[in-house]
Amino acid sequence: MSNEKKAPQSKKTSNPVVIQWLAIGIAIGTSLGIIFDNLPIGIGLGIGLGLVIGLALSQKNKKD
Repeated sequence: MSNEKKAPQSKKTSNPVVIQWLAIGIAIGTSLGIIFDNLPIGIGLGIGLGLVIGLALSQKNKKD
């Protein structure tokens, strides 16, 4: 039993734009994975593209 204090966790709210584009990316990646018969690669690419687009749009909205 030690008296170690836990580091305070920052409260981050998720951005709905990023989540929306992540879902779209997963859907597109899944369909591409089925078409090219390589589902893990398709889903991985979809997640990556969805996050990149979502974060880019999120940053654009913050500047406005």
